[in-house]
Amino acid sequence: MAEAYIIDAVRTPRGIGKPGKGALSHLHPQHLAATCLKAIKDRNNLDTSTVDDIIWSTSSQVGKQGGDLGRMSALAAGYDITASGTTLDRFCGGGITSVNLAAAAVMSGMEDCVIAGGTEMMSFTASHGAEQANAGIKPLGMGSGNAALDAIHPQSHQGVCGDAIAALEGITREELDALALVSQERADRAIREGRFDKSLVTVYNEDGSVALDHEEFPRPETTAEGLASLKASFDAIADFDIGGTTFRKQILRRYPDLEFKGVHHAGNSSGVVDGAAALLITSPAYAEKHGLKPRGRVVAYANQGDDPTLMLNAPVPAAKKVLEKAGLKVEDIDHWEINEAFAVVAEKFIRDLHLDRTKVNPNGGAMALGHPIGATGSMLIGTTLDELERTGGRYGLITMCAAGGMAPAIIIERI
Repeated sequence: MAEAYIIDAVRTPRGIGKPGKGALSHLHPQHLAATCLKAIKDRNNLDTSTVDDIIWSTSSQVGKQGGDLGRMSALAAGYDITASGTTLDRFCGGGITSVNLAAAAVMSGMEDCVIAGGTEMMSFTASHGAEQANAGIKPLGMGSGNAALDAIHPQSHQGVCGDAIAALEGITREELDALALVSQERADRAIREGRFDKSLVTVYNEDGSVALDHEEFPRPETTAEGLASLKASFDAIADFDIGGTTFRKQILRRYPDLEFKGVHHAGNSSGVVDGAAALLITSPAYAEKHGLKPRGRVVAYANQGDDPTLMLNAPVPAAKKVLEKAGLKVEDIDHWEINEAFAVVAEKFIRDLHLDRTKVNPNGGAMALGHPIGATGSMLIGTTLDELERTGGRYGLITMCAAGGMAPAIIIERI
């Protein structure tokens, strides 16, 4: 089996994902994706007629984010018309999956040069979600709409699931807030020390002016007292009538004796942002032929499903699965990235795997930086590669929870 080299990784800064307020919110999703694809092309002097495919991730493939962003963004970036493209959806996990599938295509020998990545304009999906709600369309988390399936696997709201998991695991709000504060402090340090600079690319407006050249979401002024003062976000949502039932009741159908209250809020949950990322994946033969120096390689990847009722618990079994595939142990991993969808996801991950906290999200996570759904996984792989190079580490493991009770995972090795 051929190896899959990671030649380069780029991403945009994350812009606040509110319509009319974030620095990227006025742009088209294709523009963000094209920014990353153009950077990959220019930084590596890439002959785009040799690109076999572009595998892209976008969770909400509707409206402006519909129409195969992978292909259309490549054309917008000036790629040769022979460079094909496709777009996938694994909810939050799509940005890892796009890289995994690109690596699989190269490792199989069927393709030699694939670009993987993702885009999510949450400023758009927020407004689109409001339109759907006004039209009476149920958003994700309100059940599948299939009564038979819902009877077997009742699903709830992600935030309510996070609160329920915290109760099941005996994790307190104070412990979750402490992790959120660490995320802000680490992100602030990483930004001040330029740890993201290697991968970060400026987003320009159509007129050539700068739209965004820095992270817009972090709140370095965050304090423990400020976090403690925030009102829990999901108590009211948990008991909101969703057609004869509630999100809390959906969970209690599976866990009838569970008592839980809101422990997650805006400060210890992932930020709503806009952003895009891309990675260049090639075979060794392609890299040698085109004079490209690999920065890393894909060691192994895995996919894992778990209880869809709690939705957020698949990262731990996904990590164990990919470690087994790679023939590695927990102590072999120098850098861990677990997406901070909610603080409880990262806290449970650290506890269950008995991890050294200094090796987990050392540059902050989504609670500080934001979580552009379909793009986040690709961003985290790039962050891991940068950090391995900065510290001299060898292996990095990246995983994240995804709706429906799933988690993709990947292990990369620095070259």
